[in-house]
Amino acid sequence: MASLLGYFCLLPIYMKLFTLFLYLTLVFYGCKQGNSNGHTAKPFRDTAINPSNSFSSLFFDSAAMEQYLSSLKATDTAKNLFRNFYIQRNYEYAWFDSTGVAEQAVNFWNLQENYIAYSGDSTIFNPYIQRWADSIRANGPRVVPDSARLNIEWQLTIQFFRYADKAYAGNRKLDARSLEWFIPRKKIDYLSVLDTLVKEKGKSISSYEPVNQQYRLLRDQLMKYYGIRANGGWKTLNPSKKKYILGDSLPEIRQIKSRLFMTGDLKTQDTGIVFNKSLELGVKNFQRRYGIKEDGAIGGGTLSEMNKPIDFRIRQILVNMERMRWVPAEPAGDFILVNIPQFKLHVFEEGKPAFNMNVVVGTTQNNTVIFTGKLKYVVFSPYWNVPPSILKKEILPAMKRNPDYLEKNDMEWYGDQLRQRPGPQNPLGYIKFLFPNSYNIYLHDTPSKNLFNETKRTFSHGCIRISDARKLAKWILRDESSWTDPAIDNAMYSGKEKFVTIKKDITVFVGYFTAWVDRDGNLNFRDDIYGHDRRMAEKMFEK
Repeated sequence: MASLLGYFCLLPIYMKLFTLFLYLTLVFYGCKQGNSNGHTAKPFRDTAINPSNSFSSLFFDSAAMEQYLSSLKATDTAKNLFRNFYIQRNYEYAWFDSTGVAEQAVNFWNLQENYIAYSGDSTIFNPYIQRWADSIRANGPRVVPDSARLNIEWQLTIQFFRYADKAYAGNRKLDARSLEWFIPRKKIDYLSVLDTLVKEKGKSISSYEPVNQQYRLLRDQLMKYYGIRANGGWKTLNPSKKKYILGDSLPEIRQIKSRLFMTGDLKTQDTGIVFNKSLELGVKNFQRRYGIKEDGAIGGGTLSEMNKPIDFRIRQILVNMERMRWVPAEPAGDFILVNIPQFKLHVFEEGKPAFNMNVVVGTTQNNTVIFTGKLKYVVFSPYWNVPPSILKKEILPAMKRNPDYLEKNDMEWYGDQLRQRPGPQNPLGYIKFLFPNSYNIYLHDTPSKNLFNETKRTFSHGCIRISDARKLAKWILRDESSWTDPAIDNAMYSGKEKFVTIKKDITVFVGYFTAWVDRDGNLNFRDDIYGHDRRMAEKMFEK
């Protein structure tokens, strides 16, 4: 009780601090939100909600709320978001009931504290409400007096909007376009999320949080890695030989086993110094998670990845969690995801994984762009229209060296455009898939099938080569009875270009994720091939 009395003595000081905090919060929030979420229109007021049938018998007067809002230096958008929440509740309290502080208030505050702990983002910390939260935990839900209840009610609502903008929309200081990310950020219905949280009393939040499932899975893995760091992390291995293989017996193998046991690659703890079969299986699991050739030996790239510090991996997870907050929570329908650092194309049918295939992406000098678009055409037996940059840098010099270059490579001029005829030499192979965009990037077949066997596949000029174009075409056209297997084969090898308009709505996401959790629950990492992680981390973790 002494601490509670001390709190009331400090109340005037905390109120002044909170007034400044509240002003900065609402000005920042309102400026950033604009009108993008469509909550400025007056919502439906449910007058059927009243003290006799609501979960709470506590209501307040709308005039008091308007007077409160008029005292705040905030944008109209921010005020309307606040106002609309209570209008649709008929001015019923959201965070208090007849027993005092309601369950959802406590659960929300725990949710926010967990976010601050795992994200390291303390910018939304609210010292005024934190004092109340501490008092409630120590003295029970009735500790808040009637005189302070309404003010705390309103401040908790503002605090939720601030939390949601950070936790669900991501860091707005990061300009996605400057980081070469051209997939539009998702839009969030903050009122709907808050309304559901209150109705569900802050329980089962994962069922309605507007974040991608991968974000939640990465968050769980992040907590595991925090635990590894708290226990000392792993030490750098200083090898006494270039490669460790099955049957080796050396003191440092004990350290390798400890390292792999921490991350779950080695299932049982083993303090022996012999490179045994179980360690080989653990190494292969590690290599699979990192996209390394699964030979079960430790050396070169495998050793380099093992020696990356725990803090490096934690930052890598945080960077990818931030990206996951930008993408749609759960894309519905049919869509295709190309993950550039993974060198994989994933096909989703009605939101569920269907199949995947290897891809080749742009070189480090010709990065494949991160963007999204709608599939429009499947093109069989395509011409390859030589891009101006390739014409200038590669074709024209080759033509000077060899006058028969065009004939030898089955090329022709079509007006001012140089193109290569359909056929086995065509770099687009026998099918291409168009989703119109300003980057001139598309999916296509390729005659260079051997490149799909490489571990790191950065060989193209920016377009995305796929390993099984026929399978993808068959899936896209599966509901059209005229496109049988023989019809697809005939179109592929006819030597005559044929455009087929895609009738289904299929979105292609070309993304960049260097950390994710696979279907088996394993945390995967990949190299930051284009340096996007590094540039993003510099902005996220700058002092």
